[in-house]
Amino acid sequence: MLKAMNSTEISSLQAQVLSNPATDFLIHLHHKFSKAHVELLQKRRHRAEQILKGQILDFLPETKEIRDSQWQVACTPVDLQDRRVEITGPAEAKMIINALNSGAKVFMADLEDSLSPTWENILRGHQALSQAVRKTLTFENETGKKYSLNPSTATLIVRPRGLHLFEENFTIKGIAISASLFDFGLYFFHNAQFLIQQGRTPAFYLPKIESHLEARFWNEVFIEAQSQLQIQVGQIRATVLIETILASFEMHEILFELKEHSSGLNAGRWDYIFSLIKKNANNPKFILPDRAQVTMSTGFMSAYAELLVQTCHLRGAHAIGGMAAFIPNRKEPEVTRIALEKVQQDKAREALLGFDGSWVAHPDLVSVAQFEFDKVLGSSPHQKQKIPTRSITAAELLDVRIPEGKITEAGVRNNINVCLQYIERWLGGLGAVAIHNLMEDAATAEISRSQLWQWLHHGCKLSDGSLFSREVYLIWRSEELRKIRDSLPAPHLERAMTLLDDLVLRDHFTEFLTSEAYARLQNPEKLFINWSLPQTSVPTHQGAHS
Repeated sequence: MLKAMNSTEISSLQAQVLSNPATDFLIHLHHKFSKAHVELLQKRRHRAEQILKGQILDFLPETKEIRDSQWQVACTPVDLQDRRVEITGPAEAKMIINALNSGAKVFMADLEDSLSPTWENILRGHQALSQAVRKTLTFENETGKKYSLNPSTATLIVRPRGLHLFEENFTIKGIAISASLFDFGLYFFHNAQFLIQQGRTPAFYLPKIESHLEARFWNEVFIEAQSQLQIQVGQIRATVLIETILASFEMHEILFELKEHSSGLNAGRWDYIFSLIKKNANNPKFILPDRAQVTMSTGFMSAYAELLVQTCHLRGAHAIGGMAAFIPNRKEPEVTRIALEKVQQDKAREALLGFDGSWVAHPDLVSVAQFEFDKVLGSSPHQKQKIPTRSITAAELLDVRIPEGKITEAGVRNNINVCLQYIERWLGGLGAVAIHNLMEDAATAEISRSQLWQWLHHGCKLSDGSLFSREVYLIWRSEELRKIRDSLPAPHLERAMTLLDDLVLRDHFTEFLTSEAYARLQNPEKLFINWSLPQTSVPTHQGAHS
């Protein structure tokens, strides 16, 4: 982990990243879209309330014409044609270099679930991305080992933070800017023109989308951003993560709204499981067993994957598979062998189903995934011609039955342990953490803490017949806390415990762990610069940044 910056260093970095023209651009996006953004969040809350009251999810009758009519998304740019293996990770210098050099076709640089959003991390991330675009990014670790980019690298796609988050360190007249607009706006302002001049695509992954109205919002942001920087409309390409249960009922509509800017959909499996639990938190029909038992062969997950491939290929878009979270453990060869076998099986299943590519979390898994997709794709960059024809029903998307599924003591303890470790590291500035041979990020931690709430508040019984109660949770949490404290340095463990207890024991379900945790990053150990900016003139040119 990099040494933390002092206040002078943060101020210097801030001045580089947030140049006056870049700041003006962000302010313009805020004034143009903040009202619409707030209205979308209000619609989210209203819809969530209706579902909690018993509203049944289904395909939208008012958009049936879009689903039934013939249309396709924009043509795929050359640098996004072959996406058979995509590696993902936080937008940190060392990760960016290793991922771009990994041999994967695409690297998704993450400013969202795998990056703890300290002000320092966000600024460093944007600086590193701009340097990566220009192939000037280097990194030297604490031992003096140096990293630099190869002449040929993966295609870069950036994931901004979701619409539910705000950047509290950048306020306009006292109002925090949308973190989505902040991340998108900074990366686009500093890099879009340069990328286009090099024949490359300003490409984005859009997270946590819940409806086609949110996709429409993003399309309008893209149009405005391109217009302001005098870039031809349609240069941006966006892949939407279908990682909410609501979005799975609006895949056609989401592609339609982003049509001129769309390049595909991704099966964001971990957030998808979390979303299903969250949206149905009060409904005992949606209680899931141990997290490890919820696989892609589960009814609702299998239907979702098949529908995603079908939808994308009908519309000429790429269908990208989900994350393989297993990571090799060089100290335990047998663990690594089992992990690689599971990744191989997972990627073989996706390739045969019709996906055009998939995600991995570790460079050592790139060759494993590529081998499986090479067997199916051969020299073709994708398999859009393969269109599953089976009609997927709403009932199938909501079929959470898992034969022999059980809630076990081991499953409960694992969820507690993972949450404590992940939150502790997140509060310390790390958003992607290797725990028990899996790469955990906010999405996987969300599954663990949401299951704890679900099991506790529905009075679930464990496989041995005992009740999972508040008392049991507190006993096991204390025991898992001791295990962690005895095995590794964890300076933020008490704060992590307090947050987890609050999330699990409160009467109502909290929508996002990260929203609750964000305020706890504001602590006296580090400097966070909050500022207010006056409205200024809108930029009509793009400044260079390196």
